[in-house]
Amino acid sequence: MTDPVFGTKDPKLDYVERRGVYAVIPDASGQRLLMLGAPNSAIFLPGGGVEAGEDDQATLQRELLEEFGVRVTIDDKLGAAAEYFYSHHRQTAYYHPATFYACHGIEQVAPPLENFNTLMLMPISVAAGQLKRPTHRWAVARWLELQAHIHEG
Repeated sequence: MTDPVFGTKDPKLDYVERRGVYAVIPDASGQRLLMLGAPNSAIFLPGGGVEAGEDDQATLQRELLEEFGVRVTIDDKLGAAAEYFYSHHRQTAYYHPATFYACHGIEQVAPPLENFNTLMLMPISVAAGQLKRPTHRWAVARWLELQAHIHEG
C-alpha cells in the first residue's frame, strides 16, 4: 500500500522537508479525542516535528510534554501520509511527511512548557472535520476504521 500524499507540488517552489509524528488519543471514555488548538484557531492532532536523534516515540512523548504536560501509552502505528503546502505565516513551502500513532492513557505529569496552545477534548463525531491538515483527517479516519474492526472481532 502506498502512503497517501495530499496537496500538489508546485514546480516553481522550493520545498523544505519537515518530518512529523502525531497521535490519535481518545480520552478514558473513548468518546472524545485530544486535540491542539493553535493561536490562529487552527486545530491539529498532538505531535510535531522530529528533532535530530529522535525516534518516533521520543518525538511524540517530547511534544506531548511540551504542548500539554501529558504522557501517553503509544499503542499502534496507524500509518504514514504526506502533504505539500505553503505556510503564509512562515512564507515557506513545506513537504511534510508524517507518521501517526494510536495512543491511550492521558496522564498529566507536568505543567505544559508551551503556553500558547490550547488542549481540547473534542467529540469524535466532529473531530476529523475540525482538523486543518488533510493528513490529520486521514489519520483519524484510519483510527476509526481500526476501532470498528476491533469491535467487530
